[in-house]
Amino acid sequence: MLAVGIVTEVFAPHGPAAPGFDFALCAERPGTVVTDVGVPLTVTHGLDRLAKADLVIALPGAGFRTPPAPAVLRALAAAHERGALVAAHCVGAFALAAAGLLDGRRATTHWRFAGLLAERHPQVSVEADALYVDGGSVVTGAGAAAGFDLCLHLLRREHGAAMANAVARDVVLPSHRDGGQAQYLAVPVPEDCRDERLAEVLAWARENLHEPLPVAELARRAVMSKRSFARRFTAATGTTPHAWLRGLRLSGAEELLESTDLPVEEIARRVGYGSAAVLREQFVRRRGVPPRSYRRSFTSTP
Repeated sequence: MLAVGIVTEVFAPHGPAAPGFDFALCAERPGTVVTDVGVPLTVTHGLDRLAKADLVIALPGAGFRTPPAPAVLRALAAAHERGALVAAHCVGAFALAAAGLLDGRRATTHWRFAGLLAERHPQVSVEADALYVDGGSVVTGAGAAAGFDLCLHLLRREHGAAMANAVARDVVLPSHRDGGQAQYLAVPVPEDCRDERLAEVLAWARENLHEPLPVAELARRAVMSKRSFARRFTAATGTTPHAWLRGLRLSGAEELLESTDLPVEEIARRVGYGSAAVLREQFVRRRGVPPRSYRRSFTSTP
């Protein structure tokens, strides 16, 4: 039920931030599907609906230990073969593995069942700690609320940072968490940090992204030593201060590249990079393309 709620919240065309997807829930046979909490859903679409989908997300089900019906596996494989982007949330990855779509690929699932996935499908490289793994035409995500991270990553990848950030704000979520961030965190998202002193420092850093923001300065504002600050930061967010700042800066650069015609040099200054060359180096390393190519990708097509 949680997974249905997540994909519906992100992709159903119901809010001002939604990009107007043609959204449908599908099942092997149309009709009533009983969820894990006992609430029945009426699903009106069968597997034929997958034949024209651009994105297919396999959702988790309580019976994931039993492979889906052959018709389901054929439909998933056919969607992938014709060029659809195929993804899986949580133990939905077991369906993709059974369809052979994860063979020779890296993948993730709920950390509790990662060992079972690896045991059942030794040809799959299972990354138990990842929030999501982007394999190009196949993307897998971790369990429970990490489904939001998967969906926002898909939005960001296909429609840009501005769209993903708008939807994230609409559902009151952080706009981006790197796929390699650990699944099981004491406090999973920096934007919702329960450590009051740390939360104030994070808010200040977001407002002053154009500054160098060395860890020593962040620690001083938190009234901690650098070592204590780094340890507390990682325990609260699942990542290091350097990685968090880098992600914040790249996300800010993406949105400015999409939504403004500012020169790359000015964008680099606004997000805290010393020069356009440094921004370009980080952008190519982390996003795979230079900033100007990224801008063309999200401004040339309506």
